[in-house]
Amino acid sequence: QVQLVESGGGLVQPGGSLRLSCAASRSIFSTYTMNWYRQAPGKSRELVAAITNGGSTNYAVSVKDRFTISRDNAKNTLYLQMNSLKPEDTAVYYCNANYSPLRDVQYNYWGQGTQVTVSS
Repeated sequence: QVQLVESGGGLVQPGGSLRLSCAASRSIFSTYTMNWYRQAPGKSRELVAAITNGGSTNYAVSVKDRFTISRDNAKNTLYLQMNSLKPEDTAVYYCNANYSPLRDVQYNYWGQGTQVTVSS
């Protein structure tokens, strides 16, 4: 079992920055792919950024060049640095850990979410 706890959300003006954190209850980054998802009101949850156990990163087109996913292995903490924020980035942001050792076996954990509101 893995517990994930997000923090760092809040209210920010357009063009501003926030850094989200996700603390894992144990060391998993060498095994799990770590993801940031978001869900805006009335919309489905979407993948924002991902980092594999090998360190490869991937971003949604809508956030590429504005958001950066990273991790601190010693602190078991995942980050999402968000710059040049737009009102359409407003959503609840969720941390996710995913590992599939076999085709029909998957370990998938979610944090409780943190609200990000971009508004003037």
